[in-house]
Amino acid sequence: MPAHFLATLPNFLAYLGAAIVLLVAFVAIYLYVTPYDEIHLIRNNNTAAAISLSGAILGFALPIANVIAHSDTLADLAVWGIIAGIVQLLAWGVARVALPTLREDIAADRVAPATFVAVLSLTVGLINAACMTY
Repeated sequence: MPAHFLATLPNFLAYLGAAIVLLVAFVAIYLYVTPYDEIHLIRNNNTAAAISLSGAILGFALPIANVIAHSDTLADLAVWGIIAGIVQLLAWGVARVALPTLREDIAADRVAPATFVAVLSLTVGLINAACMTY
C-alpha cells in the first residue's frame, strides 16, 4: 500500500467517525422532535415514514459530505454539521406548518405528504450544502 494512503488513513478515519457521530446525533434528535415513531412505523412496513425519514437523512448527509470535502478541520465539520441539523429541523417545521395533518398522514401511510417532506428535506440539504462551500 502506498505511503500516501497510510499517511492519510488517520484523517479519513477521523472524518468518517465524526460524520457518523453527527449523523447518529441528527437522527436521534429528528426522531425525538417528530411527533410519530418513524422506527416503529417503518418496522410495520409504513412506506410514508420510510420516505420521510430517508429524505431527512439524505438532506442532512448532503451538507455533511460537502463540508468534509472542503473543510480543513474537524471543528469545521462539527460546527457546520450542527448548522446542517438545525436547518433540516427547520425544514421539517415548515413542512409541518404547510401540512397541518402531517402527523396523521405519516401514521396512516399516506405517501404524497411523505414525498413532499422528503423532497423538501433533500432540496434544503442541497441548497445548504452549496452554501457551505467556501
